[in-house]
Amino acid sequence: MQSTNADSTILSRRSFLKETTAAMLSTSLLGCSKTRKDKPNLLFLWTDEQRADTMAAYGNHKIQAPNLNKLAGQSVVFQHAYVSQPVCTPSRSTVLTGLWPHTTGCTNNNIPLPVNVPTFPELLRDADYRTGYFGKWHLGDEIFPQHGFEEWVSIEDGYRKYYSAGRDLTAKSSYHHFLLDLGYKPDTGAGDFSRGFAARLPIEHCKPAFLERAACDFLGRHRKEPFVLYVNFLEPHMPFTGPLNGLHDPAAVDLPKNFDDPLEENEPLRYRLLREEFYRKGFGGIDLKTEAGWRRLIANYWGLVSQVDRSVGKILTTLEDLGLAENTVVVYTSDHGDMMGAHRLLAKTVMYEESVRVPLLLRIPQFGFGQRMIPGRVSHIDLVPTLLDLMDKSVPAALPGKSLRPVITGGRPLTDPVFVEWNPAIEPDASTLARLSAERDVVRRAVQAHIRAVITQDGWKLCLSSADKSQLFFLQADPYESTNLFDSGKHGEVIGRLSESIHGWQEKVGDTVRV
Repeated sequence: MQSTNADSTILSRRSFLKETTAAMLSTSLLGCSKTRKDKPNLLFLWTDEQRADTMAAYGNHKIQAPNLNKLAGQSVVFQHAYVSQPVCTPSRSTVLTGLWPHTTGCTNNNIPLPVNVPTFPELLRDADYRTGYFGKWHLGDEIFPQHGFEEWVSIEDGYRKYYSAGRDLTAKSSYHHFLLDLGYKPDTGAGDFSRGFAARLPIEHCKPAFLERAACDFLGRHRKEPFVLYVNFLEPHMPFTGPLNGLHDPAAVDLPKNFDDPLEENEPLRYRLLREEFYRKGFGGIDLKTEAGWRRLIANYWGLVSQVDRSVGKILTTLEDLGLAENTVVVYTSDHGDMMGAHRLLAKTVMYEESVRVPLLLRIPQFGFGQRMIPGRVSHIDLVPTLLDLMDKSVPAALPGKSLRPVITGGRPLTDPVFVEWNPAIEPDASTLARLSAERDVVRRAVQAHIRAVITQDGWKLCLSSADKSQLFFLQADPYESTNLFDSGKHGEVIGRLSESIHGWQEKVGDTVRV
């Protein structure tokens, strides 16, 4: 079993905060020569649980996403972009802070982002900017403004039990009040609107359209001021149903090429148990024992992407109509992917490509509005440094990532490997243990296993587990990860070299987990 040195982690975090604070003060003293109206804006659009291959730039020409396809045609497109950890809260902490989950402490869902860990608007350190966060947050105190965002539009009421002490537990999200004004009645015992309820509403009353209107209003009110606006859509996250379920014909859906790939005994036990559960229980009333069931679910998922696409289109049209497009960096990405039938798995939390890869588009007006494809592998850890650089701000030396600006401009090739971490919950829940036929202590170890993965630019991928099966894939020859080479006996040199890479990275970034 792995062990975590809590004192070392806290010390590492304190060292980072000390360095970052010094860097921010230095930046604020230097100031900026640009006038308020000349400073670049940032519009950061992102989704929850959107895998990479959900638009034409990533090979999907069947899904109806014309606005995302148009944006990709005007953007730098990173063909292989990876999250820091394939689950919501840890990944979001990286996107907003530029830090690894083990550094922020947000290693699992529903762990609040510490108040002294700065997010992008706090790192920007520029009082000229108007800032807003609209949509799902999932980093603590869900509906309350925080972390340098002046305006806050919330859509989720299901995280009340994770609020900080002293927060008003009777307060409701912005979306809740919107639905009340329309005459809807809450459908839960807690007096909230459930996700399932919201997903069954007419499209104009669903969360994407609500966020679209709020974002367009923000842009209109702040068109003469520099701004930073983050808009996070819940979709295409589960419950995998919505008003556009009928938009895509299930018969026309392409099942993943690794749909029928069996998870052999040398694959992680936790992954095999997840597959067994989806096979046995299905999801949302859809039978996942059959191809027809999977096609139905994937068609629904595509419909949710199309639903987001329509709102993204209206936000970007408003940006253009207000004359802001020429001075606004636009980002589009997601917090993690979804297996959606790959290996007959669903959702995230695994290290397969469909779970850890996401779309990443950057439309940067100063570089023109043509498409640039970046074929190498990049990480979300580099997003904050890149955006600070693009907005003419200095990048704190303590941030572990690097600005991708030299890569975008064509002067620097991608040579560094990408790292991904997995940090489990402290204890598997009782239902997880009760449903399994394997011995409980074996299951417990597998569910509690930490994983550290490295993906090299030439396509080697090693996932080292602390207490479950480890994995080795060569993505150039096996892009769908159908053959785990770890125990083949043929790749000892590669495993040794990549293991050293993982351990060297851990030492560099203060990650004390043993794998």
